[in-house]
Amino acid sequence: MSNAASSEDIIRLSKEHGELRPVAEVARRLATVRKQIVELKELAEGDDDELAVMAQGEFAELRKLAPAIEHELQLLLLPRDKADSSSVILEVRAGTGGDEAALFAGDLFRMYQRFSMLQGWRMEILSQSEAEVGGYKEIQASIAGDNVYASMKFESGVHRVQRVPSTETQGRIHTSAATVAILPEPEEVDIVINENDLRIDVFRASGPGGQSVNTTDSAVRITHLPTGIVVSQQDEKSQHKNRAKAMKVLRARLYEAERARADAERAEARRGMVGSGDRSERIRTYNFPQSRVTDHRINLTLYKLDEIIAGDGLGEVVDALIAEDRADRLAAMQADASA
Repeated sequence: MSNAASSEDIIRLSKEHGELRPVAEVARRLATVRKQIVELKELAEGDDDELAVMAQGEFAELRKLAPAIEHELQLLLLPRDKADSSSVILEVRAGTGGDEAALFAGDLFRMYQRFSMLQGWRMEILSQSEAEVGGYKEIQASIAGDNVYASMKFESGVHRVQRVPSTETQGRIHTSAATVAILPEPEEVDIVINENDLRIDVFRASGPGGQSVNTTDSAVRITHLPTGIVVSQQDEKSQHKNRAKAMKVLRARLYEAERARADAERAEARRGMVGSGDRSERIRTYNFPQSRVTDHRINLTLYKLDEIIAGDGLGEVVDALIAEDRADRLAAMQADASA
């Protein structure tokens, strides 16, 4: 990194160093254990009986430890999604279910907000459309930190809730839904946007937000002409700040569109992989009467809904999804190697 010629090189090399460091550390640990096994075997077979007994005990322990380290190294050597280290754009939208769907969207957003805080990540709300009854029709936020996408990428999809709404007088359980999208936020060097490809319109913001919101042309709408992607921002009083936020979202959507195109080309190879990102599929159900959360992709059911929806227990679900994904990819890699 000391020989980097530009800031782009520093960013690229820093990421590469961060990815390689844990692999190198585990590889060194494995090499040390293997060397110790050889040395202890020699001592165990030596003429010094007292030393041999001691060596045999340590030898047996290291023989058990080595496979676990080898497995850890295999997992680290699995091909990584290049976006795993990225920050993300989180989008939560109310789906079917009317007011109850908006309330549920609010619950999901607060769950991710708490989870992000526990991970030490930084969250910034980019835009929001609140529902009259509470919750959100939709809300966007950026989440910045280390390996955010690696932890959050399996949250994309349709989340379903089953509970008795506060407005329900006969105690009937209603089913509502909200959609979650996790978009990796690329660095500027990952997505280069040509200013000539943009049409930028400014207009007066609508809705609450202070005296100047409705009297100045602070809202920004950016259209990416080659793809037709449109992004609008009006939460800030400053046109400059709204434009910066809109460009951040546009860059993430362009990056996601390119990833989706590449993923489609590799669809056969990735069939069956956990967390394909297909937002049309129902991925998880939150059943309040039974205090049950079920992730349908890995058949995981946990009876700790309050803890999960509060964000404190979400890590258990995230860890299970990551572990299942790694196991599937490791099995596929071993099958390819033996074929």
